[in-house]
Amino acid sequence: MDGAFRLRSIPAGEYFFTISFVGYADYRTGIFAISEGEAKDLGTIQLAADENVLDAVEVVAQRALIEVQPDKTVFNVEGSTNATGNTAMELMRKAPGVTVDNNDNIILMGKSGTMIYIDGKPSPLSGADLAALLNSMQSSEIEAIEIITNPSAKYDAEGDAGIINIRLKKNKSLGTNANINANYNQGFYAKYSGSASVNYRNKFMNVFGTYSLNTGTWRHWMETYREQNDLIFDSRSVSRRGGPYNGYKVGADFYTSEKSTLVFIVSGGHNDRIYQTNNLTPIADMATGDVFQVLQASSDNTGIYFNNNVNLNYRFDNREGISWNIDADYGSFRITNETYQPNFYLDPVNNAVLFENIFETDAPTNIDIVSSKVDHERPLWGGVLSAGAKFAYVITDNTFDFYNIIDGEQQLDLDRSNNFVYEENVDAAYVSFVRDIKKFGINAGLRSELTHSVGTLNSSQDIENQKVERTYLDFFPSGGVSYRLDEKNQLRLNYSRRIQRPNYDALNPFEYRMDELTYRRGNPFLQPQYTNSLSLSHTFNYSITTSLNYSYTRDFFSSISDTTEGTRTFLETRNLGYQETIGLNVSAPFSIAPWWSTYTNAGLNNLTNGGTLEGGREVSIKAFSFSVYHQSTFNISKNASFEISGWYSTPSVWGALYKVATNWSMDIGFQQRLFENRGNLKLSFTDVFHTAPWDAIQDTPGLYLDAHGGWESQQIRLSFSYMLGNQQVKGAKNRKTSIDDATNRVGGGEGN
Repeated sequence: MDGAFRLRSIPAGEYFFTISFVGYADYRTGIFAISEGEAKDLGTIQLAADENVLDAVEVVAQRALIEVQPDKTVFNVEGSTNATGNTAMELMRKAPGVTVDNNDNIILMGKSGTMIYIDGKPSPLSGADLAALLNSMQSSEIEAIEIITNPSAKYDAEGDAGIINIRLKKNKSLGTNANINANYNQGFYAKYSGSASVNYRNKFMNVFGTYSLNTGTWRHWMETYREQNDLIFDSRSVSRRGGPYNGYKVGADFYTSEKSTLVFIVSGGHNDRIYQTNNLTPIADMATGDVFQVLQASSDNTGIYFNNNVNLNYRFDNREGISWNIDADYGSFRITNETYQPNFYLDPVNNAVLFENIFETDAPTNIDIVSSKVDHERPLWGGVLSAGAKFAYVITDNTFDFYNIIDGEQQLDLDRSNNFVYEENVDAAYVSFVRDIKKFGINAGLRSELTHSVGTLNSSQDIENQKVERTYLDFFPSGGVSYRLDEKNQLRLNYSRRIQRPNYDALNPFEYRMDELTYRRGNPFLQPQYTNSLSLSHTFNYSITTSLNYSYTRDFFSSISDTTEGTRTFLETRNLGYQETIGLNVSAPFSIAPWWSTYTNAGLNNLTNGGTLEGGREVSIKAFSFSVYHQSTFNISKNASFEISGWYSTPSVWGALYKVATNWSMDIGFQQRLFENRGNLKLSFTDVFHTAPWDAIQDTPGLYLDAHGGWESQQIRLSFSYMLGNQQVKGAKNRKTSIDDATNRVGGGEGN
C-alpha cells in the first residue's frame, strides 16, 4: 500500500504526526522542528496490524449537508432527505444563496449571469434549453452542487455572478458494484424516474456506466394583468410539459501507471418533449373598464432533443506536487421545435369568433462544440504555481420557418422566416500562484481570453448588418489575501473580474412569436457585460462564515419589455446600463446535540439596476432584500432520520425590472436505511403550506404589469435506492494504485 503524502508551505515551528488507518495500530512520530522553507522527509512509515481488529467493521457516516470551503460552498445532495425526487432545477431553489425566477433564470447572491457547469465542464446551453436540461436531471444522479462566487483564473471568465458546478455521482469502491434508484412524485400530475449504474474497479482500470429515465407531466400557471397603450390585458394561462428523457454515460479509467490515468467517456441524452399552453385574455378599454374582445389562444409545442458528448482525458501526478491534466472534448446537440398556435378573438357577450390568426413554426437548432485544454501545477518559491491554456469553438445553426395557416393550408411567410448561424472561438491562457507565509495566505491569478465571433443572418428581408463580426481581447485578474488571526479565526479578502457574453439566441435579430400578444427578438449588437467583485469574509472555527460582498457590472444586459409597437409586447435583451450590489451573507452549521444538526444561510442584499430604455426613458430599480435558508436533521435512531428545511425571501428584483413580493416554502422528509444499509427509503412532502408561488410587478414608463404564477412546488415524493456488490473498503494490497480520479466529464442532456 502506498500512502504517500506531501504538505506544502508549513509555517516554521515544532510538529508531530499521528497516523491512523482502519485495521492498523495508530502511529505517532516524535516532536520535530521545521524551519521556514525547509523540506522535511519523514521517510517510510510502516503501520503494524491491529491484533484486536474485528473480522468486519461497518462504518456509517453522514456528510454535512452544507460544507463551507475556502473557495466554494458545497451542497451535498446525497445527504438530504428533502432532495428526494427533485430535478436539478428544483435543487437550485434549495441551494444556499441561489434563487430561480419565473423564467427559470438562476440568480446567485442576488445577481443574474450564473454559469452552470456539469462535472467541471461549462454547459453550452442557455435560456430555455438550459432550463430543460436542469429539469430533466434527477437528484439520484447528483452527488453535490458546488457554489463558487469568486472563481480563480483556472476557470473560464464566463459567468459574472459566479459558477454553479453540478457534480454527478461516480462509484469509487473496488470490485463490482451497482446501484438502482426509483422515484415516484405526486403533485398535480404523477411523475416517475429511475436510474441504474454499474461500476467495476480494480488496480488497473475502472469501467462504469449509468442509465436514467425521467417521465411524467409537470404543470405551470401564470396570471398577468397588463396596462399598455390605454388598454388592459388580463391574462390567465396554464401550461403542461412532459415527455420521457433518457440519459446515459459510459466510460473507463485506465491506470497506465501509479502516476498517470487515461480516461475515456461517452455521454448523452434523448428527449421527446411536449409543451402545451392554454391562455384566455380579456381585453378592455382602460378608460371605461369595458371588455370589448377576448383572446383565446393555445400553443402546442413538440420537439426532439438529442445530445452526444465524447471526452478524452489524461492526468499525470508525480505525488511531488507536479501534475498535468489534458482534456479533449466534442459535443453535439440536435434540437427540433415545432409549434402550432391558433388564436381566436371572441365576442365577450356571445363568444362568437370575431376573427382568427393561426400559425405554425418549425425551429430546429444544431450546436457543435470542440474544445481542448491543458492544466499544469508545480511547487515554486514555497507555494504552488498553476498555468494552463484552453481552446474552444462553438457553432450554432438556428433555422426559423414561420407558416400562416389559411383555410387549413400552410403558407410559408418569408418575411418572418430566417436562418441564423453564430460561430464563436475563445482562446484562453492563465497563470496563478498560491502561497502561505506564516499567518498570511496569498493567491493571485491572471486569465486572458481572445474572443472572435461571427453572427450571420440569412433572410429574405433586406436587413442592414446581416453579418456582425467581433474580435476582442480581455484580461481577467483575480486574487486574494487571507490572514489567520488565531486557531479559530481567519480573515479573507478576494477580488475577481469576470465577463458575461450574450446567449446565442439573444443575438438572433428575428422575431419569435411566444403568443399572439408577446414576441421575442434578438439583438445582434449586444455587448458583453463585465463585473468587478470584491469580498471580505471572516471564518470562525472552520465553519461559521460571514462575508461582505460588493460587485459592479457595466454594460449590464437583461430581457426588456418594449411597448413601442401598439398592443404587442416585444421581449428583447439589451444593454441597459449598470448593476450594483452590496450584500452581507452568513453561513452557520451547528451540531446542537448528537441527534440534531442544523445549517443556516442568511443574506442581506442591496441591488440597483440603472440605465436607459427605448426612447431615452430613464429607469432605476432598487431593492433591499433579506433571504434565509434553514435545515434541521434529527437522527431518530441508528438507521432513521427526520428532516425539516425551508427558505424565506423578502421583496427582491428579478432580471432588470421585475420587483418580486415576499415568498417562502417549507419541506419535511423522513429517511430509513434498510437491509444492512444497502437500501435507502426516503419520503418527503415539499412546500407544505403551498407558499412558493410568486408575485411580480413591473412599473416602467409605458407599461404596468402585475403577474402571479407558480409550478408544482407542492408534491409528495417517494424514493428507494439499493446498492449491489461489495461496498466495504478493500485491503491494503488493492489500494496500491488508488490515486486521485481523473476529472469527471460531461453527463449532460436535456429533457422535459
